[in-house]
Amino acid sequence: MTETYIKVENVRFSRAGRTIYENVSLSIPRGKITAVMGPSGTGKTTLLRLIAAQLAPDSGRILVDNQDVHTLSRTDLYKVRRKMGMLFQSGALFSDMSVAENIAFPMEEHTQLSHDTISQRVSDKLHSVGLRGAADLMPSELSGGMARRVALARAISLDPELVMYDEPFTGQDPISKGVLVSLIRQLNDSANMTSVLVSHDVEESLSIADHVCILSGGRVIAEGTAEAIRASNDPQVKQFLNGEPDGPVPFHYPEKGGDLERDQRGVAS
Repeated sequence: MTETYIKVENVRFSRAGRTIYENVSLSIPRGKITAVMGPSGTGKTTLLRLIAAQLAPDSGRILVDNQDVHTLSRTDLYKVRRKMGMLFQSGALFSDMSVAENIAFPMEEHTQLSHDTISQRVSDKLHSVGLRGAADLMPSELSGGMARRVALARAISLDPELVMYDEPFTGQDPISKGVLVSLIRQLNDSANMTSVLVSHDVEESLSIADHVCILSGGRVIAEGTAEAIRASNDPQVKQFLNGEPDGPVPFHYPEKGGDLERDQRGVAS
């Protein structure tokens, strides 16, 4: 039986009076790729921030490697975060640093490694994403696909146990998407990492996910293997996977004091 690395238990979270999660529970297995999917506005990126304890739930708890991250001291939380890597949707490279300097930055900030050791590790990380020859380039000289791969090399620079990917395929051409899919699978398996992938890209995500969670309406509507998700008869799951405009997920955002039933009928109203 696969061990659980992250456990979300009965989490409720709201923002600006709007409920994002209502008693959400899900499990993320250790050493696997978990895809978190769902319509826009369902709080997928919020989940990553809750896991990293950048946000705190209104109630419930989140365990990372059996530790409740929201009850840890600042020192202990820092140690847990050292085991996490994050690939931001924008890449978030430092524009005034070279590719090599971007990847070296986390090691210079958080380790006592020598300059030579850091240089070698930078070279190794760039080699792992196929960009060893790009070390001296500036971010402005990179294509969108190359920039995302450099950001991935930086995310794994400290050899984390957990890597979280926030919409890694957004804005990428089909070839770049294919490269990223292959890299995520390869890096996860070779380093025995746990990966959490937030994405709207159904086919790319399902092609590499060992475990899938679909969020909608503040709750988990489906959880299981990619094969089980594809075979689901749940109307919301089918609407999301097939990209259907009409269905349980409304087209119109509900108005205050409006007719919720009418809003849920969406474009059919």
